[in-house]
Amino acid sequence: MSDIVKNEDMNEEYEPVIVSVVDEEGEEHIFEELDILEIDDKEYVALLPVYDDEIVDEDGELIILIRNYDGDEIFLEPIEDEDEFMKVGKMFEERLADMFDFND
Repeated sequence: MSDIVKNEDMNEEYEPVIVSVVDEEGEEHIFEELDILEIDDKEYVALLPVYDDEIVDEDGELIILIRNYDGDEIFLEPIEDEDEFMKVGKMFEERLADMFDFND
């Protein structure tokens, strides 16, 4: 059974959640966290890149990753399975359709 977790603050004044991700080469990337889904005991996060500490005003590339925990540390990892990625991506598109125009 799938559980869907919505951002509880979506109807209140918007405060962006900014996250920093360090890739395997040690390079830091900054993202705005748009939404979170919990499906079959996995947590997925939809992110939008932030450039020069500015949130992108127009539609940018939506990044979807799996959020894993190791103690207090959070790790964001790519979705390796293409079917899983398509399923989760479609769910995020439906949930975020009011905020963004998605191109296939």
